[in-house]
Amino acid sequence: MKNREAVDTIKGYFYQFDYAITKLLELSDDKDKIVVEGIEDVDVKTTTDEDAVQCKYYAKTEYNHSVIAKPLRLMLSHFKEVKTGLKPKVNYTLYGHFKEGQEKLTHPIDKTFLKDNFLTYTKDNIKHFHHTYLGLTDIDLEEFLTRLTINNNAINYESQMTNIISQLCEQFNCSPFESEYYYYNNALKVIKDIAVKASIAEREISRGDFLKKIDNQTILFNEWFIRLKGKKQLLAELRNTYFTNLNTSPFERFFFVEVSSSNYVRSELKELLFIISKKWSKISKRESEPFCPYVYIHNIPEQELIELKSELYSEGFIVIDGFDFKGATFNSHSISRVPNFENQIKLKIINEIEYVTIILKELRRTKEIYQFYKTAPFFEYDQPNFKDVRIQFEELRDIKEVI
Repeated sequence: MKNREAVDTIKGYFYQFDYAITKLLELSDDKDKIVVEGIEDVDVKTTTDEDAVQCKYYAKTEYNHSVIAKPLRLMLSHFKEVKTGLKPKVNYTLYGHFKEGQEKLTHPIDKTFLKDNFLTYTKDNIKHFHHTYLGLTDIDLEEFLTRLTINNNAINYESQMTNIISQLCEQFNCSPFESEYYYYNNALKVIKDIAVKASIAEREISRGDFLKKIDNQTILFNEWFIRLKGKKQLLAELRNTYFTNLNTSPFERFFFVEVSSSNYVRSELKELLFIISKKWSKISKRESEPFCPYVYIHNIPEQELIELKSELYSEGFIVIDGFDFKGATFNSHSISRVPNFENQIKLKIINEIEYVTIILKELRRTKEIYQFYKTAPFFEYDQPNFKDVRIQFEELRDIKEVI
């Protein structure tokens, strides 16, 4: 029961975050903006209007007037504050999804219905009249109603998500996978990050700034996205998209892996290198175009890299690194030589990131880079029609699951 309640709570947060993303995508001007957790859950600001939206997701709850009464009373309190303070007028929206019972609310709502069903309540056996407490007249309530929209029949979580993926596909001219794993993943992180900021100014973002921030073709290990997808499913979908049929083409593949001194274990890295070599090498006698992958290990100490390569050699696992003898300089021709059944080269290890660009310029076959990073991508190669997949990860075992 507790697990189901936790899932429902998390889905409620996602529903609100997704609504914020939806409103940003729907804005017509890049200067228009939203505020997350402003007057209400999402405030939409354009050059002509401001709309404060309370967003509710009750997928397992029947609609009753009492469920939305308190949020409406809070909206009325803000209406009074704005009205008496001579501040710009605000429109109010109650946007809610319910399991059933939506027909109980009939539009339009008049002031009598508003007072009887939303503004009058009993607490500690005492009847309260919120409009009276605020000192508002019937004329005030009628003005409030002109500024109030109640949608108790909002689309469900899944439909809203589907719409976002479609909007992002159109916005960035991309596939559904890219829409979800690149742009929606980034969008979720942007909204989540600003939602916890202290000041309202920091919780405000324009459509233009939002689109710039999410326009990043990088797979993030965003904790909220992992909660949404589930880590196992996330890794499986990345594997199916990027690493299913790679071994069929003799491409020049580069695998960049970042290691961390805090949790580095040589045996884990060796296992990963063995997997990379086994899956993306073809050096048999009958192979007409033999190949094996390149690997660059980011942040590995120089002495540890030497000991790692020595250990690989001692186990009969042949690697080359572009240095042919002691005291030699780096030779891109040496590291790019073709592996085959005779030389048994199974992996090409790049010692320094500076050598990567030199090697890339040397090669003529199709090139692909798969970059696994901890915090931020550490290599850029600005070339057209070049496959550069960037995936954030938490542990080396995550990479093994993906590839």
